[in-house]
Amino acid sequence: MITGNEIRRVFLDYFAKNGHTTVESSPLVPRNDPTLMFTNAGMVQFKNVFTGNEKRPYSKAATSQKCVRAGGKHNDLENVGYTTRHHTFFEMMGNFSFGDYFKDVAIEHAWNLITKEYGVPEEKLLVTVYSEDEEAASLWRKIAGISDDRIIRIPTTDNFWSMGPTGPCGPCSEIFYDHGEDIFGGPPGSPDEDGDRFVEIWNLVFMQYEQIDSETRVNLPKPSIDTGMGLERITAILQGKHDNYDIDLLRTIIDASAHETGVDADGNDAISHRVIADHLRSTAFLIADGVLPSNEGRGYVLRRIMRRAMRHMHKIGVKDPTVYKLVPSLVQMMGTAFPELARAEALITETLKLEENRFGQTLDRGMRLLSGETDKIGDKGTLNGEVAFKLYDTYGFPLDLTQDVLRGQGQSVDVEGFNVAMEQQRSAARKAWSGSGDLATEKVWFELQERLGGTEFLGYDTETAEGQMLAILKDGEEVKSASVGNEVMVITNQTPFYGESGGQQGDHGLLFSAEGAEVTVHDTQKKLGNVFVHIGEVVRGEIKLGNALEMKVDVARRTAIRAHHSATHLLHEALRRQLGDHVSQKGSLVAKERLRFDISHPKPIEFKDITVVETEVNERIRNNAEVKTRLMTPDEAIKEGAMALFGEKYGEEVRVVSMGGADSSTGSGYYSTELCGGTHVRRTGDIGFFKIVSESALASGVRRIEAVTGQAALEYVSTQEVQLSGAAAAIKASPAELEGRVTSLLEERKRLERELTDARRKLAASGGSSSAETEFKDINGVKFAPRILEDVLPKDLKPTADELKKQIGSGVIVLIANTDGKASIVVAVTEDLTSKISAVDLVRAGSAALGGKGGGGRPDMAQAGGPDASKAPQAIEAIEALLG
Repeated sequence: MITGNEIRRVFLDYFAKNGHTTVESSPLVPRNDPTLMFTNAGMVQFKNVFTGNEKRPYSKAATSQKCVRAGGKHNDLENVGYTTRHHTFFEMMGNFSFGDYFKDVAIEHAWNLITKEYGVPEEKLLVTVYSEDEEAASLWRKIAGISDDRIIRIPTTDNFWSMGPTGPCGPCSEIFYDHGEDIFGGPPGSPDEDGDRFVEIWNLVFMQYEQIDSETRVNLPKPSIDTGMGLERITAILQGKHDNYDIDLLRTIIDASAHETGVDADGNDAISHRVIADHLRSTAFLIADGVLPSNEGRGYVLRRIMRRAMRHMHKIGVKDPTVYKLVPSLVQMMGTAFPELARAEALITETLKLEENRFGQTLDRGMRLLSGETDKIGDKGTLNGEVAFKLYDTYGFPLDLTQDVLRGQGQSVDVEGFNVAMEQQRSAARKAWSGSGDLATEKVWFELQERLGGTEFLGYDTETAEGQMLAILKDGEEVKSASVGNEVMVITNQTPFYGESGGQQGDHGLLFSAEGAEVTVHDTQKKLGNVFVHIGEVVRGEIKLGNALEMKVDVARRTAIRAHHSATHLLHEALRRQLGDHVSQKGSLVAKERLRFDISHPKPIEFKDITVVETEVNERIRNNAEVKTRLMTPDEAIKEGAMALFGEKYGEEVRVVSMGGADSSTGSGYYSTELCGGTHVRRTGDIGFFKIVSESALASGVRRIEAVTGQAALEYVSTQEVQLSGAAAAIKASPAELEGRVTSLLEERKRLERELTDARRKLAASGGSSSAETEFKDINGVKFAPRILEDVLPKDLKPTADELKKQIGSGVIVLIANTDGKASIVVAVTEDLTSKISAVDLVRAGSAALGGKGGGGRPDMAQAGGPDASKAPQAIEAIEALLG
């Protein structure tokens, strides 16, 4: 039997042999269509190529695109498990021509592949064409030899495809497979077309027109081809199955589910096994593409899918977490074709296990409440909407999960009543909310959050995406448009721009509209936890509410910030290991140019410790280990050894970032594990190089470290080397000799300073004469030796006075030094005179004459100062007067 993986390979190989470029599946989160919840068709990644907004180096392509239909208008969630062909996750194989070939070649490729490569009997096939497309009908007859009675003309939009109200469009031609008369159903276009006998397996879209407006349609200059064939459907046919859930791609998981649960795969609980298998595929691929469960947006849809699978696991009697145990069977089946599954296997497993544990804690209580209420309404009854809302609000039951439970019992839910209860809660929240900060401004964000919901952040995986403009603010007020020169705040439904939080600065970049407008974003802020606000200036054209925007983050800036952020995690752990567990983060700044990291530590960090920390961080960088992200509750993450960061607010789930490679000394098994919502490098080697540039005191018990990474670190070291070489050259030494030469010069300087000080003292003591005899006056029998000194430092006055006391034998010495116009005065009295004359009294008199106040010391030696050294003669006269 040919396997699903082989069928995919045959498809891609066939088109590769026929000149097509094999293009990898794009992520499930579309980067180029903000109106889509998930990628739901093969052509999504080529949308801009078809419209001419993007050029690629090939004109023919083939893909096997992973798709999810579980949210928005493309939602198959409720049918999954109950029908043979509905899935939330499926693969769409397709071939595309961008102005290269058209209908004839597309039909020829499709017919040859199905009948010759896959060997499907021709008599089992029929086709549909748009009723006005006689060209297609003629080509089917000519190329495939299909008789006219097996070419069905469909007059409705089922066979006319369009990208939207305007833009490329064209007729379709579908290929159907006939499962045989023993299965109910009629051909397409017949009253029984919804039966299962005739199954559409391939749709060929002939993109030949452009819809200008509701009245005008013109021919495209280069008609194109867009086709889509469901892998699961064609696999069922080639494996001789009528039910998609019987093919190997799904049956492998169903059998694993039966094995883990001990419940028969084909018995009364077959539907539950089918739901579990389908939803495991969606869950795993969404997590691998960066979606994590949350309470809004894509994360909310993922959580609904996960919880529906978990509910069916409980339904078949399995209470312990089990869905996560099925991940290896999926990875084994599809990991070769989609290596992202293998790379994310640990994250997928841990996220599922976490959700199962959390959901299991509330499911039993919720089911008891639901069971009690459904007993009251009886068979075919309708559950009160308020009860359904209580289940949602208190127990985390999405409305569709409650509907799924009741559906199996033939009951329904009062959806309108549910919506009324939801609005009542929102109204109560509005009345209770008091705001924070600037009340008027905060109120705007609260109202926008309530009306628009949160912004979906795509920036963990990409720096470019498209978003739809949901709100424009100018001068704090909502507006419908803004033109060149206007400072604006823009809110979109999704964004790759990181909003400032957790110390990481907000992203910069550009927003472009298809209409030619451009906004330069110079900051991105996050309001109320989940509303991302792009702050910038309109520099070209006019932006309008509802515009689709191409959003491009400044990649160089983001890359530098990301490196600095990851370095803070490694730095934090290295500091704790070197200085002790008392070290904890007290604040941080993560910017393009540098990182700033504040820690609790009671004293300056010694240079030897800084060197050890630097070395350890760089060793972890050179290890180039993968940076891993998991989703947990804050309590569970902290139990595993993750550190919560200062100033962060954590919700029900947190991102747990582990890096630095394996390390058995930590509870988590990684060198560093922290709770963090910021963006990080993929591998530690992306940081490049780490260098601490300063360490200083910030407050009592808090030290601040500043550091740089990557190019900034290299530039810092380069600058240091230039300065080192310049200093060495200035003293005619090599950089290696610099330390020794500088030490020698400093010692020589100290010696010369001592000699100079001694010379000044001697000169001052001699009264400026080379004679050893000291000049003095006699005042009432007391020798008085005053000196006004220009070249003596204030600190040398007392030693000079002591020297003069020795020379004078008995008397009073007054020394006044002039330092930049200010005076310092010292008065010394020999020991034999201190009983009659106090140096303190004399110095105060001199200080007052100098314009100063006070002075102090001992009776034999006192010191003071004054602001006006020019009055030194008056100070000496004042002291003489006291002696006379």
